[in-house]
Amino acid sequence: MARVKAEQQQPTTGMTLIVLVGLAIAFLLFMAFLNVVKSGNLLSETNLLFAALIFYAGAGALYLGFGVTGTESYVRFASLATWLGLIANTAAVAHRWYEAGHPPFASVYEMLLSFVWTLAVLTLVAEKKFGVKVIGTVTMPVAIVGVVLMQLLRTDVHPLVPALQSTWLHVHVTLAMLAYAACALSFALAMMFLIQDNMKTETFLAVTSASTLTIYASIVLTRFENWGGLSLVAWNPEQKSEVLLSKGVRLFVTIPDLGWVMTLTLLVVASPLVLYGLARWKNNDSFLTLANRAVFISILLQVMTLVMFLVRARDGRYPSLDADGLFATSLAASPFILSGLVGGVFISLLYLLLLWRRPDLERLLPNADNLDRITYKTIGLAFPLLTLMIAAGAYWANQTWGSYWSWDPKETWAAITWLVYAGYLHMRVTRGWRGRRAAYFAILGFAVVMFTFFGVTYLLPGLHAYA
Repeated sequence: MARVKAEQQQPTTGMTLIVLVGLAIAFLLFMAFLNVVKSGNLLSETNLLFAALIFYAGAGALYLGFGVTGTESYVRFASLATWLGLIANTAAVAHRWYEAGHPPFASVYEMLLSFVWTLAVLTLVAEKKFGVKVIGTVTMPVAIVGVVLMQLLRTDVHPLVPALQSTWLHVHVTLAMLAYAACALSFALAMMFLIQDNMKTETFLAVTSASTLTIYASIVLTRFENWGGLSLVAWNPEQKSEVLLSKGVRLFVTIPDLGWVMTLTLLVVASPLVLYGLARWKNNDSFLTLANRAVFISILLQVMTLVMFLVRARDGRYPSLDADGLFATSLAASPFILSGLVGGVFISLLYLLLLWRRPDLERLLPNADNLDRITYKTIGLAFPLLTLMIAAGAYWANQTWGSYWSWDPKETWAAITWLVYAGYLHMRVTRGWRGRRAAYFAILGFAVVMFTFFGVTYLLPGLHAYA
């Protein structure tokens, strides 16, 4: 009798989340429509991306709901929302292509636009072809962060610099975005393999804490001022650009006390890792219980820090150590700090999902052997794309700069990325590597991809600075 009652209640519970997500999507779209109806420019690129963001967010909520409850109807509607987001994303790509007069590959904003589109396509392929229905719990939040970043980056269309006025731009960047999206998918599959391969939950705890620790340590070590402020790039709201002291030298402002908040959060997100180390050293699982509680506390503090950063960096004028007066800053001036803060919250929430619902996740995922095989197939797709990308880039570089290879930072890290995935395939084919060692390779490869895509662009100047 209880079983019949549970079966009767499950569709209701499933329909409740679907209705709530549907109403939220409809409400947000309606409010956006009211905001733009006066302008008469309904199908602008900004509006299309906002629609894509809404649909991707709805899809992410439904995929997460499926990961928690296993309700099949969530996946069907999550797929529908992903399709609708992909349509809006495609329209934004087409609009950008039309306005710019060339494919959207000439800036970080345009490459993100293409990357998110490719990631959504591969999410649907992985779900339909390989049956990895829970893949959207990882890929959709990545797509959401990508769209949010696009809202903060410069979107104005500029004439292509001479180096970019080539058909090889389209070939090179198309291959790069396809390869990077495939690498992102292989990363998600490798993480799911580790779950199915019975990696201990406390190991995921240590990785989660180490990842968030890296995010906050990077911010504090590079942006903390002596008296507790946080250093951010000054922003010119009229020109929508960074304020420069001289060519290539940015002006920084200091937001008071925000550095102390970041430091406090750094200490809290590090505490689960310390407690994990104590549990291993003392062989006492009670420390793991404390570590899991510390993760929950760290999420609350991370959310508070994120809100404070949004409120104080979004608007306001602050002093600078390098010039007299007060200067404005903006979220657009620090998009990757924002994405790091959001990413930290997302990583921690995924760990909580694993901690609380691991048996359900294991039941919903394909078995470990299938996930290992699908990861291999995905990297088998990414690697030739990376190879062709580097070859096309070398040929293009020779046409533009008279040299096939200049050891530019972007070129160097692209080669490192290629070597990591070449190592994965080599060890799998010649040494028969399977399982965790192969999964670790896939995870390392994606970390290198992300540094090549974002880190090199903003930290290591070179010939690819315009990208």
